[in-house]
Amino acid sequence: MSYEALASSYDGLMCDAAHRKRANYLHRLLRKCRPMVHSVLDLACGTGTISCLLAERGYDVIATDGSEEMLTQAMQKAAEMDHPPLFLLQEMPRLRLLEPVDAAISTLDSLNYLTRSGDLRETFRRVYRWLRPGGCFVFDVNSPYKLRRMDGQMYMDETEESFCVWRTFFSEKQQVCTYQVDLFRLREDGETWNRDFEEHRERAWSETELRQFLAEAGFQNIVITGDMTGEPPTEDEDRWNVYCEKPIVA
Repeated sequence: MSYEALASSYDGLMCDAAHRKRANYLHRLLRKCRPMVHSVLDLACGTGTISCLLAERGYDVIATDGSEEMLTQAMQKAAEMDHPPLFLLQEMPRLRLLEPVDAAISTLDSLNYLTRSGDLRETFRRVYRWLRPGGCFVFDVNSPYKLRRMDGQMYMDETEESFCVWRTFFSEKQQVCTYQVDLFRLREDGETWNRDFEEHRERAWSETELRQFLAEAGFQNIVITGDMTGEPPTEDEDRWNVYCEKPIVA
C-alpha cells in the first residue's frame, strides 16, 4: 500500500467521510470508558483529521501511520493547533510507544489494509500491550458484504484540482478487494495534468476472525455493531464498528 500520490489529494477526495460526525461518535464512547480517558492512540491516522478533532476535545493524542506522505499532510494540518497530536511514522504491526495510553482507535477501514492474518494478530497484540489496564480499543472495518459488492465496479471522484478513478476487483479465494487508482492532478500551468497510479488492497475480515484474534490478544467485552449505530450490524451493513477492552488486572 502506498499513498505517495494520493496523500496530497486525499482530504479533498474523502470529504464524504463525515469526520466530525465520527469524531463525535468516538468522543461519546471514550467518555463512557472507565478508567477516564486522557490519552488516545490513533492507529493508522492517515492525514490526521480524526486525531486533530480529538485533540481539540482535550485528549492527548498519539497518532501513528506507515505513510510518510500522509503524516506530512497531518502535521501541516496540526501546525497551528495549541495542543497538537504527536505524530509517529510506524507500521501497524510494529507499533511501539514510549508509554501506555488510556484508549486506542482506528478509523475508516485502516485495519482492512492488513491482508495477512499474522499482521492483524500482531497489531491486536501490540495495541493490547500499549493499552493501560481497563483501556478500550475502538475501530471500524469495511464489512465483507461491502467489499464483495465492490467487485467489478468503477468509481470517480473529483475536485477543482484533481480527478480520481477507482476500479475495484474482489477475490473470493483471497478475500481481498483490490483498488486500482488513477489520479490526475492539475499542473501549475492550469492547463495540463499529471497522472499517477496506485494499487490498494483490503482484506474482508469476518466477524468470527475479528472476535477470535481480539480474544487471542487478551481483549474482552468485544462488541460489533453497525456503523455508529450501537445496534447489531444488518446483513447489508457496509461498515462495522468494533469495541473491546483490556481487562483490569487485580
